[in-house]
This record gives sequence, structure tokens and C-alpha cells, in this order.
Amino acid sequence: MLLKNLKIGNLSIPVPIIQGGMGVGISLSGLASAVANEGGVGVISAAGLGVIYSNLSKNYLEASILGLKEELHKAREKTKGVIGVNIMVALSNFADLVKTAISEKADIIFAGAGMPLNLPSFLQKDSVTKLVPIVSSGRAAKLICEKWKNIYDYLPDALVVEGPKAGGHLGFKNDQIDDEHFSLEHILPEVIEEAREIEEKYGKKVPVIAAGGIYSGEDIRRIMELGADGVQMGTRFVTTEECDASEVFKQTYIDAHEEDIQIIKSPVGMPGRAIFSEFIQKIKEGKKQPKKCPFNCIKTCDITKSPYCIISALYNAFKGNMQNGYAFAGANAYKATRIMSVKETFRSLIEEFTKAKK
Repeated sequence: MLLKNLKIGNLSIPVPIIQGGMGVGISLSGLASAVANEGGVGVISAAGLGVIYSNLSKNYLEASILGLKEELHKAREKTKGVIGVNIMVALSNFADLVKTAISEKADIIFAGAGMPLNLPSFLQKDSVTKLVPIVSSGRAAKLICEKWKNIYDYLPDALVVEGPKAGGHLGFKNDQIDDEHFSLEHILPEVIEEAREIEEKYGKKVPVIAAGGIYSGEDIRRIMELGADGVQMGTRFVTTEECDASEVFKQTYIDAHEEDIQIIKSPVGMPGRAIFSEFIQKIKEGKKQPKKCPFNCIKTCDITKSPYCIISALYNAFKGNMQNGYAFAGANAYKATRIMSVKETFRSLIEEFTKAKK
């Protein structure tokens, strides 16, 4: 079995590895362009760009738009490869970010953390951007495909199916996270089945990309043998030289033990997976409470019930201020042992894939 190239519409991706979009600031143009240069899909996360680019505008939502344009321009200067943008449906300016990504000709938009039911409505006649929803069940994949086809006569260019071992916000309830019926291995075949039905009915190939807890080349082989056309990986790329996070942030991965990676309750109303820290301990003890919402960045965040501002906490971590923040991470983050280049990471993944036994 070889790592075959991945086709998403008219895009040809030599190595079927998509770098997961990691906000706030963890995957910007630095990491995305390095991944694209190795033949994968580099992904810029739109989450939190308003605080990273606060120098461009005092208005958080306007700064996030200007920041996205800036990051896409920077990425284009560094690579001729495939560059995507991850835009959470839960973001309060989701529509404006999508319009910006399309007008700036991002190759792909990945949309999760909610159902992107209106995503095709933003395409123009001359748009080149591919649309890829992130789902956590075959049912969600079916619903999105039916809605898009019926309303917009458009079908997803690919589907990302994300299991509960992913980092950051999870599309699962707490009691589903460790339930094998919701594992990636269980939900992947359901989504593949939906994609095959679309192909039979409409004659359009919809590649299925598996995500959540995929860390090694051996993991890639195992998942692709279950029928995935490609994989999405976030955690493995955090401990690279080109990752846009601070060195302190990367070191938390290297220092982490398996028991440090925990499920936390996020202010946005979803469970999340993060590396345990003093900050998280203070939250558990009820020592944090925001006085006001400075950004209005996420639709589902309720300031009256939130023990902290998530954007501020994630931005602090991105900058290396771990006393006032924490690192989101996938279930296998503890496996990181050193910082290496993206080129070396790709080489290792391909070697691990080749050596892995069926």
C-alpha cells in the first residue's frame, strides 16, 4: 500500500495529509506554507485572528478579516502548494470570514464546530474555493449533502470525519468521547457509505478524510485501510520548527504525560481536550470569572456562565503565557519527544507508514 495522491475537485494533493486548523495562532501561514511545500494541505485557522492582528483595527471582528487576508498573502508568498482555511461555524463573524477566504481565493474552506448548512451560498460564479464540511457522524454528512444539493445544487468537495480523540473542541457529548460506538473507526465507515451513495446517485466523487487522534504513519495506514482517502493531523505538527506557536507552547507537548491530557468544559458549550495546567486547576477551583466579554467572538459563549474568556486564554498560551492559558491538544500529544522541521516530520510519517504492517 502506497500513500496515493488525494484529489479534491481539480486540486491534486501529492501527499494525502491535511494539517488540521489550530487556533488561536497555532496554525498560521508559517506552518501552513511549510506543510503545503511538502505536498500536503496547509491550513490557516481563522479563530482568534482578531486578537493576533489587533494592531490593524481596534474592532476585533474587523481585525480578524484583515488578519485572514494578511495570513493568506503571507502563505502565498511562501508556497505554490494547497492552502486551506479552517473557519468554525460557531464564530460570530463566520459569514464574513468565509466571504474573505473565497474572495482571497483560498484553495479550500474547512468548516466545523457547527453545521455549515449555508456554506455554498457564499460562492460566486467565478469562485475557485473548495468547500469541505467537518462532521462527526454519517447522519451529519447525509444532512449537509442533502441540504446543499437541494438548496444550492452543490455537493461537498470532500468530507472530513473527526473522531473524539481530536484536540480542541469536540463535536461529541462527554459520555460519547470514550464510547467505542463513537470512535473514529466506527464512524468513518458510516461517512464513507454516505459518500459512496452520493457518487452513485450524482456521479461526483466525494473523498473522505479521517481526523482525530491520528499521530503516526502507522495510524495513517490503519485508517486508510478502513477506506479513508486521506487524513487530517493537527497535534503532530505542533512540535515542528515552523509551527506558529511559541516555543513554550510547543514544550508543553513535549513535557506532557498521557494522564495530563484531559477533557475540559469550554465556555463555548462544548467539551474540549487540553493539556492540564495551573490555569485549568484554577478554573476547577472556581478562581476565574470574566468581568465582561471583550470580543464577542463566538456565538455560543455566554459571559454570565463563562469562568474565563477562551480567546484570551488561548492567545496567552500561543504567546507562551501558560500561567494565564492552556494548550489544546489531541489524545496522542504526549507522544511528542522533540521539535523537528515539517520536512523531517513528513519524512518520518512516510517511513512509519511504509514500515507499518497490515
